[in-house]
Amino acid sequence: MRILILGDIIGQPGMRAVVSALKGLIRTYRADLVVVNGENANDGFGITAALADQLVRAGVHVITTGNHVWHDEKVGELLEGRPEILRPDNYPAGVPGSGVYVLDRKQGKIAVINLQGRDRMPSIDCPFRRFREIMKRLGNTMAQVVVDFHAESTAEKEALAHFVDGEATVLFGTHTHVQTADERILPGGTACITDVGACIVPESVIGFRPEISNRRVLTQLPLKNEVAHGQATIHGICVETDGDTRRARSIERIRFRSLV
Repeated sequence: MRILILGDIIGQPGMRAVVSALKGLIRTYRADLVVVNGENANDGFGITAALADQLVRAGVHVITTGNHVWHDEKVGELLEGRPEILRPDNYPAGVPGSGVYVLDRKQGKIAVINLQGRDRMPSIDCPFRRFREIMKRLGNTMAQVVVDFHAESTAEKEALAHFVDGEATVLFGTHTHVQTADERILPGGTACITDVGACIVPESVIGFRPEISNRRVLTQLPLKNEVAHGQATIHGICVETDGDTRRARSIERIRFRSLV
């Protein structure tokens, strides 16, 4: 099985790039499953039903998110009504939506799990313990397990990758928007990368206008970030799996410059 994973979509430039290029990327990488992080799709913060519909029509199977998903006040209804749109599962009980989605594919059942870190992030439940709880609940019925770990800390991301080694097929980091060059397969067979990157205008500061980012630093004022516009670059990975053992066979970084 081949799993195509794309990083955080940043505003309309990221949406245009993904929607226009995805079918071609699916053909190129012979992808059986497509997972994208959509928490920044709505002008840099959050996601709407209309944007989710565009992504699904383009070929996305599962949309993961993170701490910015809560910017739209209607997102609770969206998360409750669309199980393929995930929020981090380790939020406390009572939060709308879920962080686990199970798909039935010809290769077997595939669980996509969305978790969020706690280092320099909101203080929520432990992602390590929550992963164990989820796996206990799922049992041994999953052919593949895909984990989006939305976290700030490199060390926390690497720690969770080793923690899930042999249980998850792939763990990819999101949130910091800069693709790391440390893709690898761990001893237990889990493919991992500290950050998968973003679908983002390269001439930016993590997807936002550099001049505003500079003013924020120089003045220490809480200025609102604005999405940088232009042609976006799609960052992601493609993971080939071994369906019999839940191990990854290969992991390849993707960097594709959009023409729109």
